[in-house]
Amino acid sequence: MTVDRRTVLRTTVKLAALASAGGLLTACGDTGRRRADPGSFAVRPGPVDPSGTVDPAWPAGEGPASPAPTASAPPSDGPAPDGSAARAAAASAPPVPPVLPPLAAGTPFEVAYGPRTGRSVALTCHGSGDPALATALLETAEKRGVGLTVMVVGSWLDQQPQMARRILDGGHELGNHTQNHQNISAMSPDRARDEIAQCAERLQRLTGSIGRWFRPSAAQYATPMVRDQARAVGYEHVLAFDVDPRDYADPTAAELQRRVLNSVRGGSVVALHMGHRCTVDALPGILDGLAKAGLTPVTASRLCA
Repeated sequence: MTVDRRTVLRTTVKLAALASAGGLLTACGDTGRRRADPGSFAVRPGPVDPSGTVDPAWPAGEGPASPAPTASAPPSDGPAPDGSAARAAAASAPPVPPVLPPLAAGTPFEVAYGPRTGRSVALTCHGSGDPALATALLETAEKRGVGLTVMVVGSWLDQQPQMARRILDGGHELGNHTQNHQNISAMSPDRARDEIAQCAERLQRLTGSIGRWFRPSAAQYATPMVRDQARAVGYEHVLAFDVDPRDYADPTAAELQRRVLNSVRGGSVVALHMGHRCTVDALPGILDGLAKAGLTPVTASRLCA
């Protein structure tokens, strides 16, 4: 029987196609257990800080649940995303607590000054007042590479919540200076504890930490009652001070500089206030005077490290 040549060629092509398909199925292991498409796995996000950095080491069992695997979306011919979804995700992520240096062994519960044999001093600020003046003070310190310790008032954070991250992102340190800045020494123990706890709650919510330091309001040192309430809230240290230039009375910048530089020495903790123009104007001269005296301004944690 004579076979048409074109029929033979068509038959050969069909057989080759069937063989190829069979080989492809064998290579993919299509035996009822398909390999998962790696592109379909959803990766559980770690904590996101405001700079957009992702921490991959979220402890097991913590953080948001992993989303269900979804198929990869087809390529789009439209414009690229504007990043609003990523910014919204970052804003809703839990805050990343600041990393603080460990304190030296033997650091007392209440610190009024650091090692007198050292050449470091701590510039601390009561955090309240006009946020524009507070930002100007932070910027002045940052231009000189100086970290401040801001003992913040909780009611100020209620009005200016963005200042918590602004302070930390500038390389400064945050502490608790009560919720309403009233005379805590004259309060009942329950009310005093509530004043401390309310501010601690705001710090925790905004920064991921209650802060290392508590400072009593309207007092240089903590009474035994206030110390007990600070411990009850979770504070291991109270930050007092040994230099009070009374900038809250709004002296001239020159007078404020004189008061600080005449009193400060190695280990000193200086109490300044945000929200006062004289403090902003005096800070450059204070930093110059400290440098001439061979003293280095640091955060309270660095002073005691």
